[in-house]
Amino acid sequence: MNGGQSSKSGTIPDSVAGTRIDAGLALIEPALSRERIKALIRDGAVSIDGKVITRPSATLVAGSTYAIAVPEPRALDTAAQAMALEIAHEDEHLLVVDKPAGMVVHPAAGHADGTLVNALLHHCAGQLSGIGGVARPGIVHRIDKDTSGLVVVAKTDAAHIGLAAQFAAHTINRRYVAIVQGRPSPADGTVTGNIGRSEHDRKKMAMVGNGRGKHAITHYTTEERLAGATRIECRLETGRTHQVRVHLASIGHALLGDPVYAKPPKALRETLKTADFHRQALHATQLGFIHPVTQTKCDFFSPIPADMAELLARLRV
Repeated sequence: MNGGQSSKSGTIPDSVAGTRIDAGLALIEPALSRERIKALIRDGAVSIDGKVITRPSATLVAGSTYAIAVPEPRALDTAAQAMALEIAHEDEHLLVVDKPAGMVVHPAAGHADGTLVNALLHHCAGQLSGIGGVARPGIVHRIDKDTSGLVVVAKTDAAHIGLAAQFAAHTINRRYVAIVQGRPSPADGTVTGNIGRSEHDRKKMAMVGNGRGKHAITHYTTEERLAGATRIECRLETGRTHQVRVHLASIGHALLGDPVYAKPPKALRETLKTADFHRQALHATQLGFIHPVTQTKCDFFSPIPADMAELLARLRV
C-alpha cells in the first residue's frame, strides 16, 4: 500500500434500508464488491454516522450517512513474464485469452510464476484493473489449471465492474465441450445442487446440503456418443469452483481424465494412456457477454484443442 486513499461517502437511501451493510453499500457503491467492502470493514475503514463499523451483517438505516476510506490498490507482488498468449480479442477496455491447459490463472501456493497473471502483467504493461484492492490483476473469473479455453480479463475498473455485474447476474454465456465417462441418461438434462468443500477431503469440492456451499446449475446436451464415453456440451448458469467436474461426477459421468473426480474403467484408462491424455477433458469453447463499456454484444469461440481432438478420434467407433 502506498499510503494514498480515496473517500466515498453519502446518505443511505430507502432502497437499501434494512439490508446488511456489506450488501447495501455494494449496491450504492458499485465500484466496490461486497467482498471488498467486508475487507474494508475488517480494516476499520467503514463508518456509519461517524461510528466505525465492525460487523458487516449489521443493517442499514435510511437517512444515515456512510463513509468509506478506500486505500490505493497495493502493488501486486508478482513478476511480469514474457509468455506467449493466444489472444481472441483485445481492445482498450478488455481482452479475451484462449488459455492452454496446464496454465494456472492466478499465482498461488506452488505456482508463483508462469501463470496467466504473470503473462498479462507483461502483455498489458500495467493496464489492468485494480478492483479488489490489488493493483492490476484484471481477473474477473477463472477456469481450472487443466481446463483449456476462453477467459475474459479487464483492463479498466469500469470494464471490471461491468463484467463482474454480468457474472453475478448469470447473464454471461459460457459453454464448455466435455468428454464424460459412460452415456448420460437422460441424454440432455440439468444438474442442480450446492457445491462446497468436501468434508472428507479439503482439497476437493463436493455436492453439499444443509444450507452449505453455493447454489450451482449446469445444463448439459449430448453431442456425440463414443466408445464408453460421450461428448457433451455444458452451459453454466453459475460459476462455482470445479462446478462442471463435480456436477457431472455426481450423476455418475465424471470427466474423462479428471485426476480428482474420475475413476475410469480399464478400457478408458487404456485409451487415455494411448492418447497420452493427462487432464480433465474440458474446454471453455464459447464466451459471450455485453461489452461493459461499448454495450455491444460480444461472442467468442475457441476450437477444440489438439489433445482433446486426438482423444475424440480414438474414442470414435
